[in-house]
Amino acid sequence: MILLDFSQTMIGSFMAMGKGNVVVEEDLLRHTVLNTIRQYKQIHREIFDSGLGGFVICCDSPKNWRKESFPEYKANRKKKREDDTTDWKSLFQFLDEMIEDFRNYFPYKVMRVEGAEADDIIAVLNEHVATNPTLIISSDKDFLQLQKYQGVSQWSPLTKTWVKGNPEESLWEKMIKGDAGDGVPNILSGDDTFIIEGKRQRPITKKKLDMWKNDDSDWTQEMHRNFHRNKTMVDLSQTPESIRINIINQYREQTPKHGKLMEYFTEKRLKNLMEHIGDF
Repeated sequence: MILLDFSQTMIGSFMAMGKGNVVVEEDLLRHTVLNTIRQYKQIHREIFDSGLGGFVICCDSPKNWRKESFPEYKANRKKKREDDTTDWKSLFQFLDEMIEDFRNYFPYKVMRVEGAEADDIIAVLNEHVATNPTLIISSDKDFLQLQKYQGVSQWSPLTKTWVKGNPEESLWEKMIKGDAGDGVPNILSGDDTFIIEGKRQRPITKKKLDMWKNDDSDWTQEMHRNFHRNKTMVDLSQTPESIRINIINQYREQTPKHGKLMEYFTEKRLKNLMEHIGDF
């Protein structure tokens, strides 16, 4: 089984192509999306051809349960996007259209579950329905924790390397240090750390980090509270049960479309890709 973190991976490809500034030109972006997927399938052909679970496109829901639990979650990204020239609204509309195209024309399962991020989908599928081997395509190191499951590996399109490490230690450090990219502060810092201009995290020394692995007796009530906050945000086993059930049900009930690629390629005038239609 191959699990693609769709939005994270595609936005990364667009940014690399535009050197940090994405021009929303649909035909160009569509070719980029399709060539990217074709490339991944070629690189990892052995897993795909094994027939074990196929290719699954995992997508973010517009709203997610983490934001409801912790309103500051990823709020720092909004400010950064306001400061650049990319038309993010149009870009996300295009990605939504591509998701529907994949659902209607391509021989893949396309997962988008209300309230869930792609992270939740990938984690739940790994736990409950994934086959061995399972490949996660994403540059997000949050998925390192899933390598606790047998046969799980991760390929980073950004660095073009395999993501490796200790899954238990990686998760524990994230719960202590937070995740600045997602607006989650460390356990010494308040919820609004990344959304108030000029505010900084209180630093955590390596000495403290090493000590806390075996002894948290000096933690304050606030630190325990922040640790719980971070565990909820970064531990992929924390997905609410109702969302987990919906993910499993959608996966089992969904049937990929077969025999419709020629119709799609003709409709979208994908002449340059027509000769490679068999790669999809």
